[in-house]
Amino acid sequence: MTKIDTNRPETVLPTPSHTVGPFYGHALPFPGGEDIAPLGHPDTVTVHGYVHDGNGDPLPDALLELWGPDPDGNLPRVDGSMRRDPANGGFLGRNGVEFTGFGRIQTDASGHWYARTLRPGARGHSAPYLSVCVFARGLLVHLFTRIYLPGDGAALAADPLLSRLDADRRDTLIAAEEGRGTYRFDIRLQGEGETVFLEFR
Repeated sequence: MTKIDTNRPETVLPTPSHTVGPFYGHALPFPGGEDIAPLGHPDTVTVHGYVHDGNGDPLPDALLELWGPDPDGNLPRVDGSMRRDPANGGFLGRNGVEFTGFGRIQTDASGHWYARTLRPGARGHSAPYLSVCVFARGLLVHLFTRIYLPGDGAALAADPLLSRLDADRRDTLIAAEEGRGTYRFDIRLQGEGETVFLEFR
């Protein structure tokens, strides 16, 4: 039997507890989490992108939650994102009719994510945006940010948050239009081009 000297870190093999968690791929994602818009709705847009760490490497196990108002700027107050069968507790899926404004999306092996939702309407003095919460390995506290969609330049310029940011920082919150109702929004957790994150007190 080989004896390991536990007083020397270089001789101790890593165990699962050595990996910084938490891990969000278990139990939190649900089928259809990315399909927020009702089927066939004319205002559906697709937002997609990649989540990168501080080195620019993609994160294959990040989890995003998105919330957004409907095209009229109203916050949905309906259930339906994660309906359960009352008899057995099984997942029933979305009903495909009501817009809940909520989605939960896990990145794939290349760090990519996407969501189909409704283009958000303006609320108050803010330009329209989607709220995002980022969960990832090594983040003991999740991060909050926003996705603004390009379109009304005057509304973006007057937005209370965007107007306080330098242009290069502001750009990390505005998705790039790719045509046909598709927008790209990459999230950088640290380093050059780090996404602007918000702190709530």
